[in-house]
Amino acid sequence: LKGTPQALSKLSALTQGRSMASELGLTIAGQRESGADVRSANVTAVMALANILKSSLGPQGLDKMLVDDIGDVTITNDGATILKQLEVEHPAAKVLVELANLQDTEVGDGTTSVVIIAAELLKRANELVKNNIHPTTIIAGYRLAMRESIKYIQENLSQKVDALEQDTLTNIAKTSLSSKFIGSESAVFCQIIVDAVKAVKMVNLQGKAKYPVNQINVLKSHGQSSHESILIPNGYAMQIMRASQEMPAWVSPAKIALLDFDLKKHRMSMNVNIVIDDPEELERVRQKEMDITKEKIQKILDAGVNAIFTTKGIDDFAMKYLVEAGVLGVRRVDKKDIKRIAKVTGAQVLLTMATDEGEEAFDPSYMGTAEEVVNERVGDNDFVFIKGCTASKACSILIRGANEFMLEEASRSVHDALCAVSRTLESNAVVPGGGAVETALSLHLEDHARTFDSYEQWAIAEFAEALLTIPKTLAINAALDAIDLLAALRVRHHASQQDPKKKDYRWYGLDLTNGTVRNQISNGVLEPMVSKLKSLKFATEAAITILRIDDLVRIAPDPQDEQQG
Repeated sequence: LKGTPQALSKLSALTQGRSMASELGLTIAGQRESGADVRSANVTAVMALANILKSSLGPQGLDKMLVDDIGDVTITNDGATILKQLEVEHPAAKVLVELANLQDTEVGDGTTSVVIIAAELLKRANELVKNNIHPTTIIAGYRLAMRESIKYIQENLSQKVDALEQDTLTNIAKTSLSSKFIGSESAVFCQIIVDAVKAVKMVNLQGKAKYPVNQINVLKSHGQSSHESILIPNGYAMQIMRASQEMPAWVSPAKIALLDFDLKKHRMSMNVNIVIDDPEELERVRQKEMDITKEKIQKILDAGVNAIFTTKGIDDFAMKYLVEAGVLGVRRVDKKDIKRIAKVTGAQVLLTMATDEGEEAFDPSYMGTAEEVVNERVGDNDFVFIKGCTASKACSILIRGANEFMLEEASRSVHDALCAVSRTLESNAVVPGGGAVETALSLHLEDHARTFDSYEQWAIAEFAEALLTIPKTLAINAALDAIDLLAALRVRHHASQQDPKKKDYRWYGLDLTNGTVRNQISNGVLEPMVSKLKSLKFATEAAITILRIDDLVRIAPDPQDEQQG
């Protein structure tokens, strides 16, 4: 077609159009991609990201080793952590990274599966667009499928925690930990996690029970095996030591003062200089400087305080008084820690001791109380434990482990399990794990799609197919025959949806250890319902966000700016 008149006329029209645009100042200084090119590029980027995560899904999933630019190593199979460590440049792939973070903050668990579902939905949507189905229609179909899925889970696939006989919370923690490397020690950790979450129960103004995970402090200490991890019930712990070895290592009952100022020899602030003519006055000024701090400490001690925590420093001069009074003093406490100590002991953090009259005083009502404050050595590190807190519920989990990588990963795994248990207690509903929900939804949506006589039918059918990627990936990661297992699972779920007598088949999911299918409810493979609902919502929204994009304009940097740079 190169030399034909039609081609030449097309070319001249195009060059004319471009020259007119440049005359009018309408050209874009940069690159522009649109239509199918952008969609294909987005899908490629998103699939590349999902493929990194795929092999880490499920109880037989493998870990990833990530090395950053300064050589720090992270070994993990937590989806959100992997994506945080990868420095993603592509704008569409960034949407997935944010999606995993959202799932992590909202639910805490299920970050890998949410990314895999979103990528699969996007890939299938791109195929539909290639078959001349408009993206708007696909988006409408996906939204319909998502609503139907959520409705179906709530009505048919969820179980109330109260209705189950065995210890549901332990099973939820066990399921969450099964995909992590500390899954082998899940017996120890499950009990710690369930006790920790129950310990921080709070009832808000509306009378609803809340289980705030951030009230649980997770600490890490080298040495011994993860079996030696312990729970400090109704207490708080910090990796820090007392200011002086001469101070008592144990005070009970503890009366605690929390300060946000220095306990050291008083100096004039803001570069204030004192000009002295008489040499005798000099000594008196020095003495007064010492006395100011001494009086300050004395006022605190007079209130009966026997444990002082400050975010700033305590110098030798102030330490002498504290040692003489038998007070346990801790300096350079993290701001975050001191706020939480204030919450659990009922103390108030003092920024200054100044009163309205310009004097200095320490009101005993600012004091907090606890049964005891202890400075103990655990492994290589010193810890300060505040035990028997009176004001509000708090607890700490001390994780032991052989090396830094294990401790970091154990800490992340425990956080995921804590979130899963807390969400279960708040929502009081669970669903079967091991691909049961996805398989049941897939079959239901295939039937549901046929009730639409419009183009949306195709989008809903593709949504149904996309969900099967979760059980498929689970089976592949366990080195099992995915097609065979999926066929067996679909037979069970089809029977449960068609025959009322076989209703119990809806709880069937994959048993990856023995390579069969089994009833997940009776075997205790459970997940919080909130996790499943939110991951479907988030995955659909993320896929829709990327699918709506049909133009990508990269603005070229201004040549003048480049020269200046």
